Amino acid sequence: MMNLHHQKEEFLKHCEGFKGYSPLTIFSYDESLREMIETSDIEYLEEEIHINLMPLRLKIASLRAKTIARKLSAIRSFVKYLRLRGTIIHLRGDESIKVPQTLPKPISHNHIQRALKQAPMMEHLAILILYTMGLRISELASLRRENVSQQWCRVMGKGSKERDIPILKEVYEAINHYYLHAGEGVFVFELNGEKLSENSLRYAITKVFKEVGLHVTPHQLRHAYATELLNNNARIADVSELLGHASMATTQIYTKLGNALKMDHYLKSHPLCQKTEDTEC
Repeated sequence: MMNLHHQKEEFLKHCEGFKGYSPLTIFSYDESLREMIETSDIEYLEEEIHINLMPLRLKIASLRAKTIARKLSAIRSFVKYLRLRGTIIHLRGDESIKVPQTLPKPISHNHIQRALKQAPMMEHLAILILYTMGLRISELASLRRENVSQQWCRVMGKGSKERDIPILKEVYEAINHYYLHAGEGVFVFELNGEKLSENSLRYAITKVFKEVGLHVTPHQLRHAYATELLNNNARIADVSELLGHASMATTQIYTKLGNALKMDHYLKSHPLCQKTEDTEC
């Protein structure tokens, strides 16, 4: 009889070693699959496995739609993995739920400039790289010095997929200036010979923005990068490749963000939309 707990561990090793998923994703998958195995109705019929997710769906029904969708996605990936390995498995109750699509919260160029002006050297460089190259925080933490050249930067993205991103002269010079103070190393950002963790970089960046009265995450700088490129007529296919998106559909959310900003600016600017004592647009 198949042990799903054992298969789960094999699947997680596959996701970590072969697909290159982050520790946070592995943890999320592990939690979702353990909950599925412990809560769902599972029947082993000869060479087949039947999994009914309805008990699990009832248990997690009060969670946010996005959280439920994430858990179901992990379960479907696990089932797909088992099927590819020859397991006959039937899944019930995995119907998708509609997740409201939320737009990234924009951060203006002027706000980023304010933070850059007073940021310490390391934080200044981290913000500059995120804003001009659109990296994920995991990619920033894993950025190797050998992959940074005068015009291009090679980045290892999700699923161990590499991509090349143009690097501005100002950024390249800032990196070299930082090396003079940081000394030798393998990674761009290190401390005592070890690369800085994602959490350390995230904390340092958010602290800088907090000091200028803003709550800004590293991922918002990636959003700002994408939005600025698209608002200035960059091709969506190019932006998608620069961001390392697996599908162009993921990148299209930034075009919606641009339209939302245009509408906001219109409502604030057109004279008929100005609020007065008698009218409200």
